[in-house]
Amino acid sequence: MGGLDLSFVNWDIISKFVVNGFWFSVQLTIVATLGGIAFGTVLALMRLSGKKILMLPATIYVNGMRSIPLVMVILGFFLLVPFLIGRPIGAELSAIITFVAFEAAYFSEIMRAGIQSIPRGQVFAGQAVGMTYSQNMRLIVLPQAFRNMLPILLTQTIILFQDTSLVYAIGAYDLLKGFTTAGKIYGRPEEAYILAAIVYFVICYALSYLVKKLQAKIAIIR
Repeated sequence: MGGLDLSFVNWDIISKFVVNGFWFSVQLTIVATLGGIAFGTVLALMRLSGKKILMLPATIYVNGMRSIPLVMVILGFFLLVPFLIGRPIGAELSAIITFVAFEAAYFSEIMRAGIQSIPRGQVFAGQAVGMTYSQNMRLIVLPQAFRNMLPILLTQTIILFQDTSLVYAIGAYDLLKGFTTAGKIYGRPEEAYILAAIVYFVICYALSYLVKKLQAKIAIIR
């Protein structure tokens, strides 16, 4: 058997096998980030509400999700939901729902820290001019919390992109699946995995560099 040959990959193979998987990984990352931040913000507000009826279920959900490996959540949801509803929902849709639900727990903790980082004096000032709790959060607290936590939110998004490779476990056609499919067809599985690792590294390293630049700019503004 010959040595490694990374030259087997050309544009025809990339366009045929890799591009579709790449776009699904990107779409999954975007949807899970936006959905996770939205749901996570609601969970954060529930935990900070001071009302036990809201705090308890949110705390159980966040701590529960953060205590289970993502791959087990992916497999559990993919296998359990079709059993409960009596029909399959597809690997891609299952992956999207699972990632939004799972990532919300992590984004919730980030947003909770961001909300708590806002000086209480600003909240009291909003109340002094007659703002309701909802207005205070929407107009004063959350905009500042998002700005303060933006680098961390983006870093979590990069981690999320890396984790999208786990949907390979349920057969979803992501970036890793695209490379491995090409590797199997052309008899180059080792090279396919190496190239996939290189692509993930380049993308995540570049995004991490941009996040560091953004973090430095935010620090200057402060």
